[in-house]
Amino acid sequence: MEQQLKQESKWLQQVQEAIAKERFLLDGDASRLKEEVIRIRREFWDEVRVNTDSFDDYLETIIGLRQEAQELAVRQTLHGQASKRLEVLNRMQDKPYFGRIDFKEDGEEGTEVVYIGISTLRDDASDGFYVYDWRAPISSVYYDYQPGSAMYQTPSGTVTGKLEKKWQYVIKNGQLVAMFDTGLTIGDEILQQVLAHGTNDQMGSIVATIQQEQNQVVRHDGSRVLIVHGAAGSGKTSVAMQRIAYLLYHYRNTLTSDQILLFSPNQLFAHYVANVLPELGEENMRQTTFQQYLNEHLQPEFTAETPFDQLEFIYTQQAAPNYTSRLEAIEWKASADFLQRMTDYIDHLKESGLQFRPIRFRGEVFLSADEIADRFYNEPSSQSIPNRLEALAEDLVNVVKQRLKGEWKEDWVQHKMDLMTNEQYHKAHQILAKRAGLSRAASADYDMTPQRLAKFVIQQQLQPVLKRIREFGFVDVASTYRKLFAEEEQSQGDHLLYEDATPYVYLKQQLLGVEANRSIRHVVIDEAQDYSPFQFAVIRQLYPNAQLTILGDFNQAIFAHARHSSDFGDIASLYPNDETRAYYLGRSYRSTKEIVEFTKRLIPNGDAIVPFERHGNEPTLTQVADQRGLHQAIEKQVHEFQQAGHEHIAIICLSAKESEEAHAALGQTCGAKLITTTSTVAEQGVVIIPSYLAKGMEYEAVIVYNASDAVYGDEALRRTFYTVCTRAMHELKLFSVGEQTRLLGTMVR
Repeated sequence: MEQQLKQESKWLQQVQEAIAKERFLLDGDASRLKEEVIRIRREFWDEVRVNTDSFDDYLETIIGLRQEAQELAVRQTLHGQASKRLEVLNRMQDKPYFGRIDFKEDGEEGTEVVYIGISTLRDDASDGFYVYDWRAPISSVYYDYQPGSAMYQTPSGTVTGKLEKKWQYVIKNGQLVAMFDTGLTIGDEILQQVLAHGTNDQMGSIVATIQQEQNQVVRHDGSRVLIVHGAAGSGKTSVAMQRIAYLLYHYRNTLTSDQILLFSPNQLFAHYVANVLPELGEENMRQTTFQQYLNEHLQPEFTAETPFDQLEFIYTQQAAPNYTSRLEAIEWKASADFLQRMTDYIDHLKESGLQFRPIRFRGEVFLSADEIADRFYNEPSSQSIPNRLEALAEDLVNVVKQRLKGEWKEDWVQHKMDLMTNEQYHKAHQILAKRAGLSRAASADYDMTPQRLAKFVIQQQLQPVLKRIREFGFVDVASTYRKLFAEEEQSQGDHLLYEDATPYVYLKQQLLGVEANRSIRHVVIDEAQDYSPFQFAVIRQLYPNAQLTILGDFNQAIFAHARHSSDFGDIASLYPNDETRAYYLGRSYRSTKEIVEFTKRLIPNGDAIVPFERHGNEPTLTQVADQRGLHQAIEKQVHEFQQAGHEHIAIICLSAKESEEAHAALGQTCGAKLITTTSTVAEQGVVIIPSYLAKGMEYEAVIVYNASDAVYGDEALRRTFYTVCTRAMHELKLFSVGEQTRLLGTMVR
């Protein structure tokens, strides 16, 4: 083995020299291209001479300008490509590859030795490869097979053969530390080392340790909708990010990163995953949250409660008189049944019931709501409601203009004219002269009669009204939404509860038309168990050309509307069966076996979760008498974690209210940072965080702030409690003021 290590170290050095050589050449190219871009930009306008003596001279000038612009664009593109490649090579310099396969293709005499890394490295001398990209077709053998018969798919067909050897390498700081000849899909030795390390404030690439079941998800192709249901810690988010990188590689000639959109659960999570694609040499995809989308389509008419505000109500306002009725409304308004009710209602609105607002001009009703409704419903039409509203808007514009034909004689118009400043008068003169087709030089000769000026004044006053008509401002979507309910709900003014926000936006889309984004080719939805059928219906309308990758775990469905859901059936029903494919990831890698065995007993069907064989301490629960004792015990535990070398420690509370109380007591003594809904960075060190913001995150050590029955006594919080406990990688400690939560049963005493 020692001799083999020497040979492999020699090969590693050879590969590193090839990387250094390419870096040197690219660095020179990048510098030269940058200088050329700067020069072209600087000289561009200096060399421009617009010759308008004749049409041919003018045309020649335009062609010259276009050529200069094209040359600049080419140089900028080449510079961008060189810079991007340099970034990849810089990452590869210290760790060029992580694995190797020896593959003998059927019908071929020789065995091909394939080293696998984050990107391709060519050997120009032999027209071969030093390193293959992990996304290359042949690289799938590394993830999918043990030594023996193997195959992989290429654009030209299936390649079969024999996997003779599979190696895994531990390379640190450019030095070969260890290598393994493994018969496992991905050797547990490497995975053990990776999982035993501490976490960071940002997720990293997992290409060196992708497992076979994960690789199937990463490389899946051919389905409109890919659903991944996985246990906590099974790598769903990591797999999603590697899948995006794979798609960008596989469809590199037709797909770009700005055509991929990731819906994140919150801004904290968005920052957490922001480094994965750049680490693999790809541009980051676009990111948003569903709340951001809602805000864009509700403002300025409404502000919407956030999903986290809704959870705070559920967690902290049990004494509110409307508590039970609101929980029922939350569940109903997110259901597939309510979506069907909405669909039926929209069909009904084609015949009657659509609510309108009067059109006002100068504070007076110009067209009443009843008159507008008559015009809409008295014209039978088989067209959609948005198309009918489009025709109605043009009709209303014409009606308004017709009724105002003689308005120029009214006193208010003369009054407006009398109050015009010289500057306003001069500007009106310029605009009317331009409309009359006069050049600026000839505009002084324009005769602006009082009648012309009066009509101009009316037009200026009328513009906001016409704009509002063309934007369907005469449609009262809010009143139409409220009419959907048997008893008109209590008005919330200009504030919408979260459970109403998505149904309202959906109705608005159906009535006024959808502004579809057809440029988005792929949408990834993480923590999808928290999305309602309404939200998926909205997303389907927004991105009609997009494929979907949907990832979630219903054991972590913490929102009230999803508390009784157990699968993605409602979501899958929105798409034809032959367009949907589902995978289940049942092996949990994040936590030690002891933590997984503990947490899987918290949920029904937890036996389906398979822990990875990495051992650690058993989770424990410490019962204290009061809040003072709680804070003293947690402070001591944090210091013990720090002495053990844990750097990323989370004190997880149920709510933001509880988090604030914990921070007031522990912020200074533990150096803990408070994470809130406005936080955008996953802080290192000790953090205090509410349960719903910890979703999707992981920490070396987790402290459950108060796992008492007073806090977690409701069966409805079982999934939340499970989510909190599954954030831990190495250590899980629970504390309870008084009696422990009944959710633990007899698991710990």
